[in-house]
Amino acid sequence: MVIKSNVKISGSAILCCILLISQAALCQVRLPFLISDGMVLQRDADVKIWGWADKGEKVTINFNGKTYNATTGTDGKWAVMLSELKAGGPCSMDINASNHIALTNIMIGDVWVCSGQSNMELAMDRVKYRYPDVVAHADNPNIRQFIVPHRYDFQEPQEDLKSGRWESANPESVLHFSAVGYFFAKELFEKYHVPIGLINASLGGSPAQAWLSEDALKAFPEYLETAKKFKDSAYLNQIAEKDKAVSDAWYGRIQQLDNGLAKGQKPWFDVNYDASEWAVMNVPGYWADGNLGNVNGVVWFRKEFNVPASMTGQPAKLWLGRIVDGDFTYVNGKQVGSVSYQYPPRIYDIPSNLLQAGKNIITVRVISNSSRGGFVQDKPYHLSAAGQTIDLKGQWQYRLGTTMAPLPDKTFIEWQPAGLYNGMITPLLNYKIKGVIWYQGESNAGKPREYQKLFPALIANWREKWNQGDFPFLYVQLANFMEVKASPSESGWAELRAAQFKTLAVPNTGMAVAIDLGEWNDIHPLNKEDVGKRLVLAAQKVAYGDEKAVYSGPIYQSMKVEGNKITLTFTNTGGGLTAKGDGELKYFAVAGTDKKFVWAKAKIDGNKVVVWNDQVPNPVAVRYAWADNPEGANLYNKEGLPASPFRTDE
Repeated sequence: MVIKSNVKISGSAILCCILLISQAALCQVRLPFLISDGMVLQRDADVKIWGWADKGEKVTINFNGKTYNATTGTDGKWAVMLSELKAGGPCSMDINASNHIALTNIMIGDVWVCSGQSNMELAMDRVKYRYPDVVAHADNPNIRQFIVPHRYDFQEPQEDLKSGRWESANPESVLHFSAVGYFFAKELFEKYHVPIGLINASLGGSPAQAWLSEDALKAFPEYLETAKKFKDSAYLNQIAEKDKAVSDAWYGRIQQLDNGLAKGQKPWFDVNYDASEWAVMNVPGYWADGNLGNVNGVVWFRKEFNVPASMTGQPAKLWLGRIVDGDFTYVNGKQVGSVSYQYPPRIYDIPSNLLQAGKNIITVRVISNSSRGGFVQDKPYHLSAAGQTIDLKGQWQYRLGTTMAPLPDKTFIEWQPAGLYNGMITPLLNYKIKGVIWYQGESNAGKPREYQKLFPALIANWREKWNQGDFPFLYVQLANFMEVKASPSESGWAELRAAQFKTLAVPNTGMAVAIDLGEWNDIHPLNKEDVGKRLVLAAQKVAYGDEKAVYSGPIYQSMKVEGNKITLTFTNTGGGLTAKGDGELKYFAVAGTDKKFVWAKAKIDGNKVVVWNDQVPNPVAVRYAWADNPEGANLYNKEGLPASPFRTDE
């Protein structure tokens, strides 16, 4: 039955109702995104719960049998301090004002901020093939992560995030966790059995200056000036529009000029295309090393291979290592994957109906925008299905699609000074934490001397703004990366590691050495488990006060010249020094007064190391593991922790 009414409501009356409802909504208590279901609160500390409402709003919070009261100030803000929080949970929290908010599944434990650039941001999804059992058994509601959404702001520090939620670890959600963060949390939980909350505030490629506040940048005038320029919205928008226009034009031109996609002919990925006249090169490899030379643009690759019937009719995986820079990959004429930049591994799923018994064709359209294009060596290149593998390394056909001038560098607005601090750190400052784990430095390796001041300044800046004293700040020293060099040489990465080494002088810091955990051909090494475990060792000492823990490998302390030999002393020798591997110490170099370093012999003498070269009668300095990639550096303590690289000539 439909009831009709003769009552007429005017438009102005409707508008008034809408305004009243909107005003009532604005008066209601609102919480920051961090204060939400599933959160982890810091144990054994006074913990702030805060939010916003209309001025004069009375707010009551009931939590763990206690009642807390607050009244909103004229600025629309309110806060209460929870006290005597002991590890445990799950708990619930009721917030009552003009509205009611019920928060559930709250845990009390230790909260760690995970920050830095891509090696911290890199998710478990990226390493799932290395750690399948870890992912499969990652069902632990005591480990949780909150991902801080990427955001920069040059105008002012933000009070809240734009989104976000707490997630408990399970086989599905763990794929979004920071891999370093998850292994850190997993090891911490297994050791201390308290809930661990991770606040993941990281961004790939970000330099340290992007994470400093504007007032901290006063010590770095060049960066302060840049930050001030980006306060101008018109200037910022102009740069963003220009970068986009340049990129769009470059990639649009590629699409137009690529002969492999020319209109009116078969595309080069078509299985019926005749590629008999194409040249041949070995994959993996770079076309700059062959007849094609160092050109940018598009180069097509094609390989025919045979598949046994036993591998057909079911899903398969195609592993194409890493490709510089972007790729579109086809199997039997069907696109199976695409990645736009060089760093992610190419692991593409092939549908069960795509492979056929006998001849199959893989075609890869590679776009090189600025660097040496090609297929990165020492990576997996194969096809797998039904427990069988087909090796794809070796000769591939190739043909140039088009050449282009290199794509101009973009500005990367999100990496500019102070932007990430304002957008991603200031919304966290009210949240009580146990400490910070930090993995960053690659983007500052071009100015390692500056990093000696920049990194300690960042630690001091965050400690001041969090107002929690000298909370633990643990960080990862840069891993080994790039090609191994035959002779001692200068190295920006070694200089950056030296700056990180010196930062140990800052109170309550700890460093995880990673020069044996990297990959020469990948700035994002997959071994994140040992990184997390070494950070936990540092946490045992710095954050949890375990004085008996061997938390670090050998750390250079002092030197003494005796004739043609230099004797080095170390701290953190643990159960004693040892040469990992064949027993002969490697990667020590010595220099005389000419300051020219040459490889040296070295031997362990108790908890000291004696270094010499018979061709250097008057040595003055020693360097150890001083290289971008000191592969083979093998000074460890008996607990299996590597010595940090060092030099005595500064």
